Amino acid sequence: MLKAYKYRLYPNKEQEEHFMQHIGACRFTYNWALEQKIKAYETEKKHLSRFDLQEMVVKELKVTYEWLKDVNSQSLLNALINLESAFTKFFREKKGFPNFKSRKNPLQSFQIPQHYTVDFETNTIKLPKIKQPIKAKLHRKFEGKLKTATVSKTATGKFYISILVDDGKEKPDTQYFNDNSTIGVDVGIKDFAITSNGDKIDNPKYLRNSMQRLKVLQKRLSKKQRGSKNRAKARLAVSKLHEKISNQRADFLHKTSSKIISENQAIAVESLNVSGMLKNHCLAQSISDVSWSMFFNQLEYKAEWYGKTILRIGRFEPSTKVCNVCGFHNKEITLKIREWQCSTCYTHHDRDINAAINIKKFALQNQNLIIT
Repeated sequence: MLKAYKYRLYPNKEQEEHFMQHIGACRFTYNWALEQKIKAYETEKKHLSRFDLQEMVVKELKVTYEWLKDVNSQSLLNALINLESAFTKFFREKKGFPNFKSRKNPLQSFQIPQHYTVDFETNTIKLPKIKQPIKAKLHRKFEGKLKTATVSKTATGKFYISILVDDGKEKPDTQYFNDNSTIGVDVGIKDFAITSNGDKIDNPKYLRNSMQRLKVLQKRLSKKQRGSKNRAKARLAVSKLHEKISNQRADFLHKTSSKIISENQAIAVESLNVSGMLKNHCLAQSISDVSWSMFFNQLEYKAEWYGKTILRIGRFEPSTKVCNVCGFHNKEITLKIREWQCSTCYTHHDRDINAAINIKKFALQNQNLIIT
């Protein structure tokens, strides 16, 4: 199985300059390659492949810009691979035409496919084109074959390395599940998640709780003169608060998803059009803060690690409006109604718990199961 391990790096000034040189060179190569592909298509209706661009980099680009020779060549070629992947997503998945990279992006990175080493005894990592080993916080050990490593710099100036490792182990067999070992999970805004067992997980609302402080810092930033050191300090303060919110959210999601995966053999969830929901300007901020997409993504890959099963139902299934006892369909339920009573069997329902139970029921029915 492939697993990624992320570590904090502590480079000295010279190593930090090498990092920024690699980041700038990879960004320059990516933008140059994108420009070449656009020009070739507009002028000659010709498609330049990754291999055509690689040949042009070696024979033309490095000759014109000799400073590119100071950068790891495989990192530059990996930028072309990323561009090819961006065009593949554009044509196959309609993800949007690739954009030029900017040095103002909050997250900057470059990749190293091979020829780097990790030393857990000295807590250092050796990267190509950088002479001295780089200090790192190697808080987790791993065993396996090293794949691509990604060095990134955050908006707060911190450096991290994410190492992809092939541990040589096969994915475990999918465990047997039935009605008793399956749980339905309905996500929401007031409560982060509601299970078919009747449990409710509170929504911590990290962004909303920090909004007052964030407004103060952003107001200070807006009053600073562009290009001044005080503006840079104010921008750093805003970035640190955003980073804290992001870390709090990621920690909460990891703990919640791990708990659900470890306690159940199968998890039933609803397919949501999150991008479409974000178009609702009244709920967009709350939906972004709760981060459903990241939560579902964590459930999926952790289920693969431990041999669990993720069951998905269609987004148009009436999980909220159907009585889980008799099946009565109440068409009059709106978003404001949090509790309702079935007019047929007179069962009193909590809206969210009823939805979670129905998600579990729908998912266990083969005719309603979406295979992904």
